[in-house]
Amino acid sequence: MTKKMLLREYYELCEGGVCQDLLTEEEKRFVSNGGMILSGRMQTAGVKNGNGRMYRRPILEREVKNYAKLVRERRALGELDHPEDSVVNLKNASHLVTEVWWDGDDVMGKVQVLNTPSGQVLRSLVDSGVKLGISSRGLGTVNENGDVSEVNDDFQLICFDFVSEPSTPGAFMIKEAKEEPNVFTEADKINRILNDILSEG
Repeated sequence: MTKKMLLREYYELCEGGVCQDLLTEEEKRFVSNGGMILSGRMQTAGVKNGNGRMYRRPILEREVKNYAKLVRERRALGELDHPEDSVVNLKNASHLVTEVWWDGDDVMGKVQVLNTPSGQVLRSLVDSGVKLGISSRGLGTVNENGDVSEVNDDFQLICFDFVSEPSTPGAFMIKEAKEEPNVFTEADKINRILNDILSEG
């Protein structure tokens, strides 16, 4: 019998543009009060990643469904860096995944950075513009199929960690910024022009 091994996949944080306007009103208030939320792609089904592995959609759907229960219970913690462990250590927790959903073959998510020692390091790195990765950690076996290692049905998703070495291009997360009340939108500019015209008439 093949022994289960720790499977870790790496995804890049986004520099912008992929996941704008994902925040709820409550999350916007959290960010405007100084909190940090990151959002974007966390995993992809059906494609070979930089580690040479491929996760079939049915396997990821099952595991994301199981993981969503942890998310709802606010127990979906992750760490900064990738430990050689199948357990999330609370003393090293840096973030909490607050939402996961599917967008095509991509698993998307929102991550709240915690006010813990590791979370403060993560926040400082993001604020400094350091390019980080989001990485899944799980247990399972693989089946070699040519140049692809297909992850088997025994895969169990453990968590998502932040790491320095991404392996999957195009899988990005972004820092959600607070809304600036003094920034004019296109609608604001049109209204101002119309008001100026009416006041002159």
